[in-house]
Amino acid sequence: MRKSRLALVPPTTDYGTVGRNPPPRRRNSDVRAREYLTDAEINRLIVAASRNRHGHRDATMILIAYRHGLRVSELVALRWDAIDFSHGRLHVNRAKNGSPAVHPISGRELRALRQLKREQEPVSPFIFTSERGAPFTPAGFRKLVARLGVAAKFKFPVHPHMLRHACGYQLANQGVDTRSLQAYLGHKNIQHTVRYTEMSSTRFKNFWKD
Repeated sequence: MRKSRLALVPPTTDYGTVGRNPPPRRRNSDVRAREYLTDAEINRLIVAASRNRHGHRDATMILIAYRHGLRVSELVALRWDAIDFSHGRLHVNRAKNGSPAVHPISGRELRALRQLKREQEPVSPFIFTSERGAPFTPAGFRKLVARLGVAAKFKFPVHPHMLRHACGYQLANQGVDTRSLQAYLGHKNIQHTVRYTEMSSTRFKNFWKD
C-alpha cells in the first residue's frame, strides 16, 4: 500500500466563545473609576433605550431596575401579579436570600407599565418578554445595557449592577437613613448598605462655607 504524503497535524481551531487560554479578567478599577451611575446618566440610558426597536420595553426595564434597585435576576423575574395598579405598589422578591419588600410605584412608572401591559403581544405572566413571548433573560439584559452604554456615548463600559448601585447612592443623597435603605434594597446584612451612606454627599454638605 502506497504511503500517503499527507501529514496529520493537530487542529488549531478553538471552538466556543473563548480560547484555550483566555486572558485574565481585568479589575473593575482598571476599567472604570466608579461602579454606579448618576441620575442624569440613567436618563441618558433611558433616552438611548427609547430609540431601540422595542424602545418602550427597554426604557421601562432601565427605569424599573434603577428606581427599585433590582438585580438582573430580580428584574427579569418580575410578573404582572406583583404589581398593584390600583394602589401603586410593587412586591419585590429579592435574590441572594434578600428580604422581600413592597415598594411604592411613581406615576411615571405606572404609566410606563400600563402601556407595556396594553401593548404586550403575546400576553405573558412576565412583565418583560422577548419577541417570541419568552421571559427576558439575564444575559439578554446584560448585553442590552452594554449596547446602551455605547449608544449613550459613555466613556466606560456599563453593566446592569450599576443601576442597583445608582439607586442606593441616589436614595442616600436624598437623605434616606441607613435602616430604611437596607430594607428598600433587601440587604440581610447592613454592612452591604453602609457603603452608600458612608459616601453620601449629604454627609459633607456645607462643610465649606465659601
